[in-house]
Amino acid sequence: FATLLRDPRMIYYSIVLVVLVLDQLLKQFISNLLPLCVPGQCQSIELLPVFRLTVLHNSGAAFSFLNDAGGWQRWFLVTVSSVVSVVIAVWLYRVYREQRFLALSLALVLGGALGNLVDRAMQGYVVDFFVFHYESFYFPAFNIADAAISVGGAFLIIDMMLLSGRQERESE
Repeated sequence: FATLLRDPRMIYYSIVLVVLVLDQLLKQFISNLLPLCVPGQCQSIELLPVFRLTVLHNSGAAFSFLNDAGGWQRWFLVTVSSVVSVVIAVWLYRVYREQRFLALSLALVLGGALGNLVDRAMQGYVVDFFVFHYESFYFPAFNIADAAISVGGAFLIIDMMLLSGRQERESE
């Protein structure tokens, strides 16, 4: 067990765990604070003129894709998320020690994917609550898991475009 704790990869799996736990705790807190937003009856907490907290349930994927698919999408998305999470977890385990930015990217994506996977598997929907808007234009609602996936994905692109090529040139 002590050897496992000294493994530098455990830092990244700890980040996965922190994202997952923070996501689940904040979803629970916001869900207890505010009722579910339904048409004609939506309660929000306005934090800034362009940002509010509003509880929404998304039974689909990103940007509510497949939200009204009739229920089959729950187990389809649970299956896809599970497979992708296993692939990312194995990829994270195999990342070289020097590839810290790649490992951080994968940890953020994995933590976010697991956060939404827990919601979808346990409840049949993902709880979203961050809502950005400008006048009548609304960006799709999201949560900590979605933010971690987005940041991790952006970091993956940066790593792929800027860092991976540099590391290959330096190793030659």
